Amino acid sequence: MADYRKTLNMPDTPFPMRGDLARREPGWVKQWQERKLYQQIREAAKGRPRYVLHDGPPYANGDIHIGHAVNKVLKDIIVRAKTLAGYDAPYVPGWDCHGLPIEHQIEKTHGKHLPANQARALCRSYADEQVERQKKDFIRLGVLGEWDRPYKTMEYRNEADEIRALGAMYRKGFLFKGLKPVNWCFDCHSALAEAEVEYQDKKSPAIDVAFPLAAEERGRLAGVFNLAALPDKTAYAVIWTTTPWTIPGNQALNVHPEFVYELVDTERGLLILAAELRAQVLERYGIAGRVLGAARGSALDRMEFRHPFYDRKSLVFLGEYAIPSTIASRRSSSASM
Repeated sequence: MADYRKTLNMPDTPFPMRGDLARREPGWVKQWQERKLYQQIREAAKGRPRYVLHDGPPYANGDIHIGHAVNKVLKDIIVRAKTLAGYDAPYVPGWDCHGLPIEHQIEKTHGKHLPANQARALCRSYADEQVERQKKDFIRLGVLGEWDRPYKTMEYRNEADEIRALGAMYRKGFLFKGLKPVNWCFDCHSALAEAEVEYQDKKSPAIDVAFPLAAEERGRLAGVFNLAALPDKTAYAVIWTTTPWTIPGNQALNVHPEFVYELVDTERGLLILAAELRAQVLERYGIAGRVLGAARGSALDRMEFRHPFYDRKSLVFLGEYAIPSTIASRRSSSASM
């Protein structure tokens, strides 16, 4: 029988039939490291236009996952493409070494209420361990970079530079003190970024709520509306909210300083209403009213009213965000008039 294999002119190549990447890729990475490939690229790129990709650092806590892999590989592609395009494109990997999850891990391992210096030392040691674990896996992905000189937020030089930058911002008047809500996860005992918060859809009815005037403020309210004295009725600031579940936490009322508010005498008491909404509100309540006086919201600043069902005060504060021509929705401890 004829051996037809001998009749074929096939190319001879050492290229294997199988990729066998799980075995071969570590060898490639090792070869790159031994040849100092990254350093050779840096030397060859000297003098070219600079392109710097700033690494948004991963958190130094736990093994890497697919999100880390995608992030690092995409950055590596960009840096290599810029290098091939004629740029000097270094890549300095970094790590975020601060945060509550690290502190929480130390508390679980070593207990709570540790001396501050001991807790910081343990956190620093834990973060270093996590950096080394993640670095090994990032290198295994084939990402080229200055792995021997990464940046870490906990390095004393970086911390000192941050303090210097903060001082420069303070001297230029860029800092102010205010209040900001912090989202907190009760399950993982950690603060959450805004992007990590998922809101459940909820429909709540819009409601009107009457806040009675504090007894000691009757004389002032009469003066605001140019009255010698108030009629012998209870006066109320009428607010509305689309988040009725916030009323138990209410501690303040908002009025717009430039809008006009009226004191209206009705069968249900003296109502303070936004002038442009008076007719609409009285029609909705099914009652008649007589205007006793009008004043701008600024005249009501810091006037004291009582919470509708708790024994505490709700003060009036001015706010240009309080728009009476629309129903305001504010998830806070205040309500708009």
